[in-house]
Amino acid sequence: MKFNATSIDYQFTGLFSNLVKDYIQDKGTARSFVAFDPSYEGVAKAIEQRKKYPTNRKLLVEVLQKQYSSLQTHAKLNDHIQLLGSENTFVVTTAHQPNIFTGPLYFFYKIIHAIQLAADLKKQFPEINFVPVYYMGSEDADIEEVGSFVLGGTTHQWITKQKGAVGRMKVDDALVGLLQNLEGYWSVKSNGKEALAILKAAYQKNKTIAEATIELVNAFFGEYGLIVVQPDDALLKSLFIDTMKKELLKGFSHAAIQPTLKSLTANYHVQTEGRALNLFYLKEDIRARIEKQGNQFVVTDTEIRFSEEAILTELQNHPERFSPNVILRGVFQETILPGVVFIGGGGELAYWMELKNVFAEANVPMPVLQLRNSFLFIRSKQLQQWTALGLTKEDLFKPVLDIEVAFVKKQSGELLSLEAELKSLEQVYDQVQKRVKSVDATLGAHANNLAHQSTKKLLELEKKMIRAERRKQAVAIERIHAIKQALFPNNGLQERIENIAEWMGDYGQDWLDAVIQSSPTMQQQFTIVDQID
Repeated sequence: MKFNATSIDYQFTGLFSNLVKDYIQDKGTARSFVAFDPSYEGVAKAIEQRKKYPTNRKLLVEVLQKQYSSLQTHAKLNDHIQLLGSENTFVVTTAHQPNIFTGPLYFFYKIIHAIQLAADLKKQFPEINFVPVYYMGSEDADIEEVGSFVLGGTTHQWITKQKGAVGRMKVDDALVGLLQNLEGYWSVKSNGKEALAILKAAYQKNKTIAEATIELVNAFFGEYGLIVVQPDDALLKSLFIDTMKKELLKGFSHAAIQPTLKSLTANYHVQTEGRALNLFYLKEDIRARIEKQGNQFVVTDTEIRFSEEAILTELQNHPERFSPNVILRGVFQETILPGVVFIGGGGELAYWMELKNVFAEANVPMPVLQLRNSFLFIRSKQLQQWTALGLTKEDLFKPVLDIEVAFVKKQSGELLSLEAELKSLEQVYDQVQKRVKSVDATLGAHANNLAHQSTKKLLELEKKMIRAERRKQAVAIERIHAIKQALFPNNGLQERIENIAEWMGDYGQDWLDAVIQSSPTMQQQFTIVDQID
């Protein structure tokens, strides 16, 4: 099976925020909130800055080797883990929660972007080693989001009594049952047996979600040298003790983002404002905020309380019990990894842009921020039907009512447009206006009101003509709606809703290869991929 890729500018999709559009086009003030431009020149500067910051590479390699010790690994992955021990190696990172059964499509898109960009940077900087990394957001506690997936338009939710960090939860009977539903869906598909086998092997009862996710991602992408980092680890968190101590004692991150928030909100929407203290407490099935109340540190919604001395002792002895929230998560990531590029979605980049001062206060280099790749996949029959209506791929991104009106007008030529008549009417009333004013200036307002009413009535007549023609084109209009709904479920991006099962079930490895082959690296464009029979 072959696929064809077409790129369009993000601004023409109408689906991305002004902040994202300004950032990738270098407009407005967006790039003032980052350390480096998203370019090869920016990466070169990030490398030079990163070289000055010490990374405990020895500990990182040891943790990764232990993490992968029970898995069958590819030679390229093993080489990349060893390369992380070299001062001449840097990482291209993307991050995501451990969504069950991979969650939405963009989980794969982010990972593949990291793989492709790392390979591209090696060509641009042959003297430097680049390793792609998936940083697992295993401490996320949003089970409703992480524990669900959409299949055939239906949302399937993992219902479990387990609480706390999702990565620490275990595969139970309910999750195994959900996998059986997925298997039933896939069993009637022509392809995808290998992918299904990967899921079944990964999600074995009593494995943690973090363990299952590492195994799954390794099975799909280990051959490309992708490294999964599970940051919920005592040794890795020991590297972050000083920063967490500073946060507990001074709440430095909240103060650091305030000037940025003031500047950012002048032109853009703010993603998150954080809290006075941006740490969670993790223990068993607890993941709850830490708040400073008087002289005590309180774990919200629990009976757990610490004095200042006690919480610092807890931090020193059990760093794994502390978890950075969104404001400090990026700083932790870049503390343990020698990163030079971070790949994230529009929402992720928006909150990273708040953090420039937080990185500076923590004395950790901020990486280049790269918008993740976005794709729209179109099946051959859908594209054939769409183009048969005289519509283009770019038209796909227009509001459906605009597409309808343009289509109906095009089918009827100029018959439905009263534009010429409106212009003539405007000229007539201009003459009337001049005539009545020469007789009595007070009549000018009355003439203007008549002109407005006449124009309004002609526009209403034009709408009625379009509605009448639309009824004649009912079959075509229905097809336009059906294709738009199929490609943009709930008026959103396909990649944020659908699961890989819908695509690998139909096309197997060919679909995954199409994503890999169509993935831009430093270029910032939306990619439309259509199937070629």
